[in-house]
Amino acid sequence: MTSGDYTIMRPLVMDFPSDSNTWNVGDQYMFGPALMVAPVIEQGATSRQVYLPPSPDWYNFWTGATVVGARQVDAVAPLDRIPLFVRAGSIVPMGPEIQYANQSPGGPIELRIYPGANGSFTLYDDSGDGYAYQQGAHATIPITWDDATSTLTIGARQGSYPGMPAAMQFNLVLVRNGHGIGEAMTAMPDQTIHYDGQATAVKVQP
Repeated sequence: MTSGDYTIMRPLVMDFPSDSNTWNVGDQYMFGPALMVAPVIEQGATSRQVYLPPSPDWYNFWTGATVVGARQVDAVAPLDRIPLFVRAGSIVPMGPEIQYANQSPGGPIELRIYPGANGSFTLYDDSGDGYAYQQGAHATIPITWDDATSTLTIGARQGSYPGMPAAMQFNLVLVRNGHGIGEAMTAMPDQTIHYDGQATAVKVQP
C-alpha cells in the first residue's frame, strides 16, 4: 500500500463512493482492497449489524459462507472473533506464523481465492530489514483471477533483493463454505504450484 501511495485502512465511502449507505458508516472499515472489518464496540455484545456494500458476494472469513451485498446482515461476534468479510474476486495471501520480520517462514504461501468476480493482487517481498527496498531491492509478483474460466495467473516476478529464494511454493485454495477459512493455513489446498519466477496459469477447481 505505501509503495502505491495508498492507505491500508479506509472508511467504506472511499471504496464505495456511489453507495450513499456507506457515507455515514463510522464503525466499519476496509483493510486493504479485500477485507471489510466490523469491530464490536458495544460491551457484552455477541452480535452486531453489519452493512455489506454492493458486491456479487461477500464471504464470511471465519466460515466461508457467502452473502450478497447491498444489505444489512446480523453478524455473530463472540468474544474471540471480530466480524470480518471478504469481497468476491479477492486474492488473499496467507503465510506461516513468524516471530520477526526477516525470519524465513519455512513454508509455502497460501493464496486464498474468493470466487464470484475477477480479481488481481500484487505480491510484494523484500529482505525484511534495512532500507534497501527504497533503492529498489524488492520483488513483485502480479496475480490475477479470471472468474469465468476459474483460471489463476501468476505472472513473471519483477525485481530482486539479496537472499531472495529462487523458487517458492504456492498452495491455491478456492474458498467455499467450510474450506479456506479462519487464521490457520488450510490443511488440504486445492492445488499446489512450484513457482520459479516465470509466468504460469492454472485452472483452480474444488
